[in-house]
Amino acid sequence: MISVNDFKTGLTIEVDGDIWRVMEFQHVKPGKGAAFVRSKLRNLRSGNVNEKTFRAGEKVAKAQIDNKRMQYLYANGDDHVFMDNESFEQIELPAKQIKEELNYLKENMEVHVIQYKEEVLGVEVPSTVVLEVAETEPGIKGDTASGGSKPAKLETGLTVQVPFFVNIGDKLIINTEEGEYVSRA
Repeated sequence: MISVNDFKTGLTIEVDGDIWRVMEFQHVKPGKGAAFVRSKLRNLRSGNVNEKTFRAGEKVAKAQIDNKRMQYLYANGDDHVFMDNESFEQIELPAKQIKEELNYLKENMEVHVIQYKEEVLGVEVPSTVVLEVAETEPGIKGDTASGGSKPAKLETGLTVQVPFFVNIGDKLIINTEEGEYVSRA
C-alpha cells in the first residue's frame, strides 16, 4: 500500500479493480476543510483518462508493472506480433489495444511491453521515433523554415504538420507523446 501523499508522475496503482498510471497530481490544502489530492489517472486496460480526488493520507494499492523489452515484428490481420529479445517467445496484441502506438510502430522497432502479473496491458514506444514522409505537397522555392506548415502523411499513416521545406522521402523525428514534428533526421 502507498499513501496518496507519495504520488509521483508515472506511478502505477490499483483502484477499484483497475490498473491506473498517475499522469498528474496536485496536493490541495483549502483554508477550510481537510486536505486532499487531485489526480489525473490513465486506465492501462482501456486507455481512458479520469480525474479522481483522494483524501490526504488515503492508502491505495501499488501495482507492480513489468516492462519487457520486445521487438515489433509484423501485423497479422488485426493482430500485431511482438518477440521477446531474450527467449524469442512471441505474443500477439489486438490493434484496438495499441491503437495510439500503431501510429509510431515500424517493423523491427524495439518497444517496452507493459505487463501486470501475466496480463499484457499495452506497449510503450520510445519518446521520439524516426519516420519517413509518404505524402505531402511539394515545397515551393522561397518557403522558409518559420513561414508556416503543411500536413504530411508518414509511412505509418500518421499525419503531422511540418514546415514547407519537408518533401516526400525525408526522414523526420516525431515526438510520440505529443504526436508532433521535431526536426529532420
